[in-house]
Amino acid sequence: MRWRASLVLMAASGFAGLGYQIVWTQQCALWLGHESAAVLAVMAAFFGGLATGASWLGPAIERSARPARWYAGCEAVIAGWSIVLLVILARFGDWVLGVTGTQPSPVWQWTVAFCATFVVLLPATAAMGATLPAIERAFVDRRGGGRSIAAHYAANTLGATLGVLAIAFWLVPTLGLARTAAICIALNALCAACALVLLPGRSVPAPAPRVPDARGGRDGLARLACTGLLGIGYEVLVVRVLSQVAEDTVYTFALLLAVYLVGSAAGAALYQRHLASRKDAHGLGDRLLCAQAACCVVGAASLWLADRLKDAWLDAAGTSMAAAIGAEAALALMAFALPTIAMGALFSHLSDRAAGAGISFGRAIGVNTFGASAAPLLFGVLLAPAAGLKLALMAIPLGYLALASRVAWRRPTAWLPAAVAAGIAIGAPVLAFVDLPDGARIVSYRDGVMAAVSVVEDTHGVSRLRIDNRQQEGSSSSLHVDARQALLPILLHPAPRRALFLGLGTGMTATSAAGDPALDVDAVELLPEVIAASAWFTRDFDAAARQRLHLVAADARRFVRVAPEQYDVIVSDNFHPARSGSGSLYTVEHFRAVRERLRADGLFCQWLPLHQLDLATLRSIVRSFLIVYPDSWAQLASNSLETPVLGLVGRVDGRRFDVRALRVRLARASATMTPGPASFGIEDELALLGSFVAGPRALARFAADARANTDDDPVVAYAAPRITYAPASSPQERLIALLDAVSIAPPELIDDAPDDAWPSRLAAYWTARRRFIEAGRGIGPSADVRDMLAQVREPLLSVLRLSPDFRPAYDPLLRMATALARTDIDDARALLAELDTAQPTRPEARDASRRLASLRIEPAQPSSR
Repeated sequence: MRWRASLVLMAASGFAGLGYQIVWTQQCALWLGHESAAVLAVMAAFFGGLATGASWLGPAIERSARPARWYAGCEAVIAGWSIVLLVILARFGDWVLGVTGTQPSPVWQWTVAFCATFVVLLPATAAMGATLPAIERAFVDRRGGGRSIAAHYAANTLGATLGVLAIAFWLVPTLGLARTAAICIALNALCAACALVLLPGRSVPAPAPRVPDARGGRDGLARLACTGLLGIGYEVLVVRVLSQVAEDTVYTFALLLAVYLVGSAAGAALYQRHLASRKDAHGLGDRLLCAQAACCVVGAASLWLADRLKDAWLDAAGTSMAAAIGAEAALALMAFALPTIAMGALFSHLSDRAAGAGISFGRAIGVNTFGASAAPLLFGVLLAPAAGLKLALMAIPLGYLALASRVAWRRPTAWLPAAVAAGIAIGAPVLAFVDLPDGARIVSYRDGVMAAVSVVEDTHGVSRLRIDNRQQEGSSSSLHVDARQALLPILLHPAPRRALFLGLGTGMTATSAAGDPALDVDAVELLPEVIAASAWFTRDFDAAARQRLHLVAADARRFVRVAPEQYDVIVSDNFHPARSGSGSLYTVEHFRAVRERLRADGLFCQWLPLHQLDLATLRSIVRSFLIVYPDSWAQLASNSLETPVLGLVGRVDGRRFDVRALRVRLARASATMTPGPASFGIEDELALLGSFVAGPRALARFAADARANTDDDPVVAYAAPRITYAPASSPQERLIALLDAVSIAPPELIDDAPDDAWPSRLAAYWTARRRFIEAGRGIGPSADVRDMLAQVREPLLSVLRLSPDFRPAYDPLLRMATALARTDIDDARALLAELDTAQPTRPEARDASRRLASLRIEPAQPSSR
C-alpha cells in the first residue's frame, strides 16, 4: 500500500514540477527577454537548482533515519516558496530588467539571466531536486533485496508528462499562469500531508557500512554527468531542428517535451522490470551506452525526413487541428521515442551502479542534473552555431560511445553506430529545411542560436525572407504595403522627430520611415540573423535613409521597458501571434510599457496580421489595446483580400486628428521624401484618413465580451495556434466579417473639418473603400486585359461614382485602358471617358484620351504567303 502511495505521490510531484517549469519559464521570459541567452539560461538555472538540491540535501537525507519526513518537508518548501514567488516575482523581474540593461552583451545577459533565475527559484528547485533522493532513501534497501529507484523515477516522469499536457492544453488556456501555479501549490501541499500519513513513519535503518569503490565512484559520477549533458543536449538540438518543420507554437513545445518525458519514464520502467536484476552490471552498462548511441543515430537520422513525414501525415489525415497536432506528435515520436527510452534505462542503471560504489542517490542525481544544466549553453549557444546542427547532433552518439569501456569497442554494437554517425557527419547534406519553388535559389542562409533565417529568390527576381522556413517575414515585392505600414502612422503625427519600430522583418518598413529627413528611426529586432538578412532588401534604398535607421538586436518587449528614450511614434510589427513568444507582444502590460515610452502627443500603431488571426483572438487583442488606449481607432494597411493587415492606433492625449495639420504634414513629407507618400497611395489627407475602418465605440462593441490578453492570462499564445493548424475561414472572409462588425463616423476621427463638405467626402471615401473590397471577392486574376475588364469595369466604376476621391479604383482602370489601347483604341477611349466622368477632378484620363486621339493604327499588312 505504502509503495503504491509513494508512486502516486511521485507522479503528483512530477505533475506539479513540470507545471512550475512551464509557468516560471513563461513568467521569466517576460522580464528577461526572448533572446537565446535568456531562454537557455532559464533552462540551465532550473536544472542547476535541481542539481543543487539533490547534491546539497542528499547527504543529510542519506544519514536521516526518517527520510519520509524529509520528503514531506521538501514538498512543503516547494509549496511555500511558490506562494512567495506569486507575490515577489514581478517586482524581482523589474529589478533584473534594470540590471540587464537595454543592449546587453550575450555574456552579460546570460550571466544575469542564469544567476537571477537560479537564485530566485533556488528554494523551490532545490527542494524539487531532493524529493527523489528522499523517496529512494525511504524505500530502497541497499543491503540487498531492495527495489531500484527506476519505478519512482518512472512515476515521477509520467506525472511530469501528464502535467505538460494538462497545463498546455487545458489549465493555462483556461485559468492563466497564477491560478495554474496555485493548483501546483495545492498538489505539493497535498503531497506533503499525504506523505506524513502514508509513507513509512518508522525509523529507516542506515545503510550498511561499506568500503567505497573510489575508482568506480569516479567513473560512475563522470558517466552520470556526461549522460545528463548529452541527453539534454540531444533534446535542445532536436527541438531546434524540428522548429523548422513544426509550427513552433506553445503546443509544439508541449508535445516534444511530453514525448521526451514519456520515453524516459518508459525506459526507467523497462529497466526496473527486465534489467535491474541482471548480474553482469558492467557489461550491461556498456550495452546500454551502445544502445543509446544507436538510438540517437536513428532518431537524428530520421530528422532529414521530417518534412516529408509531416506532409504525408497531413495528406492522409486532413487539415483539422487534431491532424496537425498529430503530425507534430509523430515528428516527436520519430526523433525522441527510441533515444529517450534508452536514456531512462541508462540513467536508472547508472544510478544503481553509483549506489553500489557507495555514492548516494542524491549525489548521483545531482551530478547528472549538473551535467544537464550545462547542455543548453554548450550545445545550444556554442556548438550548434559554430559547427552546424548536423555535426552537433552526430557528436551526441559519439559522446555516448566514448563513455563505453574498451571491451565494448571489440563488438559491432560500438563501432557500427560510430561508423554510421561519422558517415552521416561527413556525407549527409546540411540539416536545414528551405522550401524552394522551381527555379528558385537561396541567396542567404544563416543558422543562429534560436532560428534559421533564409532569403530565397524566385525566377521572377522576388526575394522572400523566412524564419525557420515557416514564418515569412516579407518579400521584395511587398514594398508598397510595407512602406504604408511605416508612412500611415508617422504621417498621422504632425511633427515627429523620433520613431521606434518593434520588429524589423525585411527592414523595408523602418527604412521607408527613415526616408523622412526630419526623423530618426530606431528598429528593434530579436534575431541578429534577421538584421543581417534585411540588408538584402534595403540595399537599393537611399543611403541617407539607411544611415538614419539605427538597428538594435534585442527583445522588443524588454527594450521598451528599459529604454530611456521617449518617442513621438512607435510602430509595432504584425508579429505572427501563434509563434512562441509573440503573444506577449499583444498584452495589456506591453501596451502600457509602450505608452510610457511615448511623449505627451505621441502615437502608437500596432499592426495585426488578420490573415493569421481568427476574429476571437483579434477581439482579445483589441480588448487589451482599449484598456490602455480607450479612445483608439483601427485602420487597414492596404485593401488586400489575401493578406489583410489591421492597425490599432492610439494617442497618448486621446485627441482626434486635425485635418489642416495633416495637410501641412503631407505637404512637407511630399517635398522632402523620395519617393513621397503619393507613391504609396497617400496622395492627400483623404487617402490618409480614408484608411481607417473603426472608431472607439465600434471597437468597444467588437471586443466587449473578449478576455483581455495579459501576462498572467496569455490568451493569444494559446488561442492563435488554432487558425495556424487548421484555418476555419479565409483571410478575405475574416476581413469582410470584421468590416461588417465595425464602423466609423467622421466626428469620431477628426476635430475640425476644413470645410462643410469634407466630412461627407470622407464618409463617401469609406463607403467606396468598403464596396471596393467587397467587389474584389469575386474577381479572378487573368493576364487577358479584356477578361479582367469584364470582371472589374462596372464594379470599379460604381465605386468611383460613390467617391470621386477614391483613387484605388481609378488607377487600375487607367492602367487597363492603356493596355487595351494596343488592340482596341476605341474601347480604350470609351473607358477613359467613363473614368473622366466618374472622377472629373483628375486629369490623367483626359490626358490619356488626348494622346490616343492623336494615334493612328496602321492597317494590318497582308501575308506574303
